[in-house]
Amino acid sequence: MIDVLVDGLRDVREQPAWTPMPEEVKARLRSPPPREGLGLEAVWAELQRWVLPYRLGNVHPRFWARVMGTGTATGALAGLVAAAMNNNLSGLESSAVHVEAQVIEWLKGLMGFPASASGLLTSGCSLANLVGLEVARDSVDGGVKAEGLQSVPGRLVGYASEEAHSSVARAFTVLGLGNGSLRRIPVDAEFRMDLGALERAIDADLRAGLRPFCVVGSAGTVNTGSTDPLETLAEIARERRLVFHVDAAFGAWAKLSPRLAGQVRGLERADSIAFDLHKWGAVPYGVGCVLVRDAEAHRRAFQASAGYLAPYPRGVSAVEYAGHELGPELSRPFRALGPWMAFQEHGLDRLREAVEKNVEQAGRVAARIRREAELELTAPVPLNVVTFRYRGRELSDGQLDALNAEVVMRIQESGVAVPSTTRLRGHTVVRLAIVNHRSLDEDLDLLVDAVLETGRAVAREGG
Repeated sequence: MIDVLVDGLRDVREQPAWTPMPEEVKARLRSPPPREGLGLEAVWAELQRWVLPYRLGNVHPRFWARVMGTGTATGALAGLVAAAMNNNLSGLESSAVHVEAQVIEWLKGLMGFPASASGLLTSGCSLANLVGLEVARDSVDGGVKAEGLQSVPGRLVGYASEEAHSSVARAFTVLGLGNGSLRRIPVDAEFRMDLGALERAIDADLRAGLRPFCVVGSAGTVNTGSTDPLETLAEIARERRLVFHVDAAFGAWAKLSPRLAGQVRGLERADSIAFDLHKWGAVPYGVGCVLVRDAEAHRRAFQASAGYLAPYPRGVSAVEYAGHELGPELSRPFRALGPWMAFQEHGLDRLREAVEKNVEQAGRVAARIRREAELELTAPVPLNVVTFRYRGRELSDGQLDALNAEVVMRIQESGVAVPSTTRLRGHTVVRLAIVNHRSLDEDLDLLVDAVLETGRAVAREGG
């Protein structure tokens, strides 16, 4: 199994970027469990026939949909080791606990957070955002944790841009604040939060008797890769006495590069930040991280007493890093091994080079799009996300929306590459998020060629 899987990563370029799943395969995967075991060899045969050929494909060098990390062979082996160790990081002393604590220390240093800050590895940035925002919510009033939101006078409201990730709104819902308590602030021409609109929204809520408690900045929005003006947001948060949280899912990794770090300047001033390691961090899914400046506030938000969780000065309960008191999970897998191995195998310089290479590739694609009369760049390209559309000739906006959606679906189904779509300024556009260390310049040229060729074909059919 290991030979097949590792060889598959070695030879991934020879495979389709994505393969549609036939109905017979879907039907097979709806069948009931067998009454008698098949044995490992038969299960492996089933896996090779029905599962492996139809994986998502984000390990492929021409997969650029959503913001999908690619992982490495070493990361797959780290997953095997972690599963064999089968540690539960629930407040018991083990080497796994100390590995996670070390990774957190490394990440605090990389992101410019003080050594006194707190941190936790999570399943991804969605959970990291939830943790950070729960700390922010509970910091507003000491009674929230014990008595709930009904004990807080005045409705709590927070602020994020229209381009903020959907996980921020979902966190507001999960935390009992309600989606409507998140004010979506308009963005400027570069898709960054409009600071004037933010100030006006805060003032309007104060006049209405509401209680603003946090502002959420974005470092690398999922739609365009833009970053809100974090330094100014930090000042506004300080002046308004708001908690400043930053969703830096992939943009945080710009901190690795002296050339790119200026784009996320101010990230280090946040009260909390959330980011992923399974995107530009070179590890398989799923590992995210939340860092919280006020370690005591972080611990206070999640600490729960129970006799079976009591610490002792010696023995298995003498744990130094109590990650189970820093988030909603008690049963926690050994997520840290992948990052720990990746950082040591590759080193920070090699990780930085991969980030810089992807940003350079995005700029190169954008330059070519500007040269193609049939294509239109639809947003600036500050980092690694490129959005554009096939324009054709004499087509309405509605026709262009349908045409570009069809172009993306056909390219995906062909297996040549996997871009995605999004909506910008009311229009459907093609979107590439380049966080793939396997991608070459010629892969991106192939994608642009495919968009041109497919766009012309769809336009002819429509005519």
